[in-house]
This record gives sequence, C-alpha cells and structure tokens, in this order.
Amino acid sequence: MAELVFVGLGLNDEKGITLKGLEETQSADDVFMETYTSRMPDFSIERFETLCGRKIQMLTRSNLEEENGKLILQAAKGGKTVFLVPGDPFIATTHITLRIDAEKQGIPTRIVHGISIMSAIISLSGLHNYKFGKTVTVPFSDNSSETPYNVISQNQKIGLHTLCLLDLRQTENRYLSIKDALWQLLDVEKKKQQNVITAGTPVVGVARAGSSDPALRAGFVKDVVNFDFGEPPFSLIIPGNLHFMEIDALLAFAGAPLEFRSLVR
Repeated sequence: MAELVFVGLGLNDEKGITLKGLEETQSADDVFMETYTSRMPDFSIERFETLCGRKIQMLTRSNLEEENGKLILQAAKGGKTVFLVPGDPFIATTHITLRIDAEKQGIPTRIVHGISIMSAIISLSGLHNYKFGKTVTVPFSDNSSETPYNVISQNQKIGLHTLCLLDLRQTENRYLSIKDALWQLLDVEKKKQQNVITAGTPVVGVARAGSSDPALRAGFVKDVVNFDFGEPPFSLIIPGNLHFMEIDALLAFAGAPLEFRSLVR
C-alpha cells in the first residue's frame, strides 16, 4: 500500500530509535534517511542496516529541497516507504513541505516520533519546561543575524528562558561552537547596548545531548566562553527568571558557581 512514514531516529546512535520506529522500518519496502539536519555522533549505518534488515538509501539536502523529495515520493507511490530523520521528524520544520506534498499527491502519511533535542536539553539542564519562550537558531558568522539577540531580549522581558540551537553544516563538517555563538551575541550587544548579553549574563552550554557523555556547563558568559565542551553538536540556553529549584539543579548538574544563588527571582 502506498504510504510515507516519517520515523524519528533519536539523538545519538542507532539504539535511539523506538521499537515502533524499528518495526515500521523493518516492514518497509523502501527506506530513506537524511543526516544533514542534525549530527548523530555515534550512529553507524552498517549497524543500523543489520538491526533493521533493510538497505538504507541516504539523501542529501539537494534531494529533498532542490528536487522536492522526488525520490521519496516516487517510492511512496509504489509501496510503504520510511523516511528516517534525526531526533523527532518535525521538531525542525525542514520536512513539513515533503509531508504536505505527499498528502497533495494522495500519499497517506504517518509519524513515529523520536527523542527530541528540545526535551533532551531541557531535561539535562534541570530547568523548568514551562518557562521556556521562543527557540532560535544562531547561524554562522558568514550569515550573521540580529534575530537571536532580539529573541533572547523578547523572552527576557517576560522572564522566560531561551533555547538557542547552534548552526551546523553537515556536508562541510562544520558546527557552530558555543564560544563562537557567545561572541556573536556579544558583538550584537556592542551595537545595540541593551544589556541583553554581557560578560556577566548567566548562560548554560550543552553538548552532545542524548549521548552517553553529554557536557553541561552553567556559568557567566565570561567563564563559559572559555569552557571546553568537546565534540558537537552544541546548544546554548540563556536563562530568564530562575526559580530556586532551577538554580539547585544547575549547581548539581551543570557546575554552576555559587554566585547563581543570588539570581533567584
């Protein structure tokens, strides 16, 4: 039966897929996968093919965006097709167009959700989920934008935390570091001078969320900017108003300095 199933792979390796996602993959006629929207540090295509018993067809950004996902849509018209996506399939909006196009062409679609970077980062930090505002991506400096600074400012005004996802270019093996992201935000601060991001602003850096060796560090910008987070992928949290339990969590889990005690609001 013609069908396109979007399956989340989780965050780190081939063991992150759910049992439901694995079952769907094992029963598919065709299986496609992309790796350009996120990095899965310990994922092995060979191990995954052994696990699911299917040959995986790798797709590039060009296949999906410039060619409008033609390869997947053609396969889905002829039988059950699974599209494997890092994390949860639609947390990043990249593939929504593909699903819309499939439905327009009469191809039924389903989603098997996976572990999301959004929930994993929040869980690691110990910050309260309901206190996060709008999420933003910090791009590389050659595509710099004031949008991240502005979003942080908007969230701060209503006391909310900001999750900053840091840009990546998988094909170039480039990942925006926490250090470079902070320097970009500080550069915008120099222009705007709104006291949104300064050397004394509390921040939380996260690396490799979902892996067996995540890195988590809370502190003030002047200290975190020099911390070695190791290998990517990276994310950054700019806290808003902090509850005393959130500060306890940052001290316990993220090595926050005792000075954070004074940030309770």
